[in-house]
Amino acid sequence: MKIIIQRINYAKIFVNDKFKGEIGKGIVAYVGISKKDSEKDIDFCIDKLINLRIFNDDNDKMNLSMKDINGELLVVSNFTIYGNTKKGRRPSYTDSAPAETAEKIYNLFVEKLRWTDVKFETGEFRQHMKIISENDGPVNLIIDSH
Repeated sequence: MKIIIQRINYAKIFVNDKFKGEIGKGIVAYVGISKKDSEKDIDFCIDKLINLRIFNDDNDKMNLSMKDINGELLVVSNFTIYGNTKKGRRPSYTDSAPAETAEKIYNLFVEKLRWTDVKFETGEFRQHMKIISENDGPVNLIIDSH
């Protein structure tokens, strides 16, 4: 499982051109699921996502986590994260999990995220989404469970 995270001041999400939700200061998390992913990968990624210290403290040092600042999270499924661009001009998605498998893992990811005390919104799996956000920093990182 790979998650591209962006530290943001705010974000809004639209699904099929209809407003779905918005968050304040926190993280937009683009979640990619591979053929190898399991519940262990979900647990690792959720722990990293909510505890990674990427927010500034009073001394302007990145020393605080989402939990520390009561940050909000926008979770967006994104199979293109596993796109391989090494050969040719069109990405290959052979490392991405098949849609049915990926959807089950993504749904379990969201369900387990509900067990935390982090406020979050989600997109919708296999739907066209538009995300409007204001990056903060910018701070962009990749969480990789493998």
